[in-house]
Amino acid sequence: MTQPARVLGPVPTPASARAVMERLAAQLGRAVQGKPTEVQRVVTCVVAGGHLLLEDMPGVGKTTLAEALARACALSFARIQFTADLLPADILGAQVFHSQTATFSFRPGPLFRQLVLADELNRAPPRTQSALLEGMAQGQVSLDGETHPLPSPFTVVATQNPVDFSGTYPLPDSQLDRFLVRLSLGHPAPDVEARLLTTRGAASPLASVEAVTGPEELASLRDFAAEVKLDASVAEYVVRLAQATREHGDLERGASTRAVLALGSAARAQALWEGRDFVTPGDVRTMLVPCWAHRVLLRSAVQGVSARDEAAHLVEELSRKVAAPR
Repeated sequence: MTQPARVLGPVPTPASARAVMERLAAQLGRAVQGKPTEVQRVVTCVVAGGHLLLEDMPGVGKTTLAEALARACALSFARIQFTADLLPADILGAQVFHSQTATFSFRPGPLFRQLVLADELNRAPPRTQSALLEGMAQGQVSLDGETHPLPSPFTVVATQNPVDFSGTYPLPDSQLDRFLVRLSLGHPAPDVEARLLTTRGAASPLASVEAVTGPEELASLRDFAAEVKLDASVAEYVVRLAQATREHGDLERGASTRAVLALGSAARAQALWEGRDFVTPGDVRTMLVPCWAHRVLLRSAVQGVSARDEAAHLVEELSRKVAAPR
């Protein structure tokens, strides 16, 4: 895939960063129509340098969205279909013996791509799910006493079916905590579905997606987003929100320190949508539910979609109760 020339320039600005993000969102919108808010959150997650979890029923465009993202960013791509019999070596790779030389060499698995789609992640048992943890946290894989760096930039987009679907294994908390953002696409509006029926035909929804940035520019954009200013008053606001989740009577476990840092990263990237080089409380509130709803644990025995919705409701409620700085 041809990589486009860099357009951020030697000194990125909030305006140039926003322009790249808008172009990315426009390309993703060609593949997954009628979901502008969700598409924007996806771009925010990628620019923040995080991994994305898409949780929804089959057939609403999760896989298409991931493939469109790889095309729009001109990233090397691999899709791993998670099944009950998938082994860690099928993801990470393995040492291969060469009989002619009586030596071993490492053959990388599909995880060694810049964007990896972990499709139906929760259909594999925990041992196989955990094969992703080191790569997602540290950008490397350790096998047989050797450490192998993953390509940069590196992003995992995972899809999962609701946990009340048959043949699924709930993702462990340590796995969920590695995802910066969790989203649900849902069905498109009726008028969008009708338009898809009349316009798509035999053409793939990915056919019109073009590369509008490349790995080098994306890495530069991530570095720039990480330097967006986060004032001490906004930082204290994030900590107060975290403390509120830890003290909430309906939550067994509130936001961790990693969750606090994740929200800061997401809010910095969100600020670029407004062409700003500083974070506001509004940026924090925008990314609060996508960043934290999958990280808190309810005291109730509610499971599946209901638990997801209840956690999102509680986090949203706290954002209205905790006073923001002015």
